[in-house]
Amino acid sequence: MLESMVSLHSHVTRLGVLDIGSNTVHMLIVDAAPGARPEPEASTKSTVRLMQYLKADGTIKKAGVEAVVAAVEKAMGLVKEYEITQLLVLATSALREAPNGSRILKRIENVVGQPVTVLSGVDEARLTFLAARRWYGWDAGRLLVIDIGGGSLEVAMGSDEDPTVALSVPAGAGRVTREFLPENGIANDRDLEDARRNIRKILEPMVKAFPKSKHPMHAVGTSKTIRSLARLAGAVVRQPGRVDTSIMTIDQLEDWLPRLAAISPDQRTALPGVTPERTYQIVGGGLVIDEIMKALDVKEVEICPWALREGAILRWLDQFGRTSLGF
Repeated sequence: MLESMVSLHSHVTRLGVLDIGSNTVHMLIVDAAPGARPEPEASTKSTVRLMQYLKADGTIKKAGVEAVVAAVEKAMGLVKEYEITQLLVLATSALREAPNGSRILKRIENVVGQPVTVLSGVDEARLTFLAARRWYGWDAGRLLVIDIGGGSLEVAMGSDEDPTVALSVPAGAGRVTREFLPENGIANDRDLEDARRNIRKILEPMVKAFPKSKHPMHAVGTSKTIRSLARLAGAVVRQPGRVDTSIMTIDQLEDWLPRLAAISPDQRTALPGVTPERTYQIVGGGLVIDEIMKALDVKEVEICPWALREGAILRWLDQFGRTSLGF
């Protein structure tokens, strides 16, 4: 029995995931083993807000390039400190879509010493869905996962570990804020309605592609923007013997959005759940979440603690993890 326990323990991998997103560069270090919950060891995050560095043609300005490279260099400090054995490096919508994205990726690859995996929007949706499915288990039934980043919105739904529907549109919190809301961060009712109209146009292909005959049994939201909104507008549900969870209804969200929009970004940090890096784009993100919930007839979402990074870890373990039996 002792031999088996030692053998299984020997398959623990210290794994790092570097997530280069539109809003933040985030490194997560975990101890991971097949069949076990990834145990966080350390993390570091830098806010870069690449959306604010975009030129008219989508090219990322030099200052933005330097900001993201500096954030990657900082994140790599954890790799040396924790002596990880495997590093996953992921890039999402901002670098995927930028005309100079390939040049930036080469600079990042020189820093990390390995290739960067550039995820498509569908890739993001599938990995995030996998994380949510493993978190909630099969009892959740048909699961709907809504994930909003800085540059894009992903939605996935299905009854298995691989979703039957995985969709992505360019309606991230940072992008919507930059393109459709006033520069000073304060918006009146007319500003909000104009932004909503533009958001609905972007969401239209996603909504049309979504199966009308199937309604989710359990809807969940991931990402820091949704967690921030839920802390502000949602409610915490105490679960004996389980991790407490946050629920946000569409009514609570719609009640808060005009009030959030009416105060300056600097003042929003005084509100619960609104962190400094989210103050400017939280209204834009909230509008997107509200519009997709209405379009898909979702009345409430539960906040899932796991998202893209955890999904990437789980997928890697599925593909490359080994048990004591060798399969």
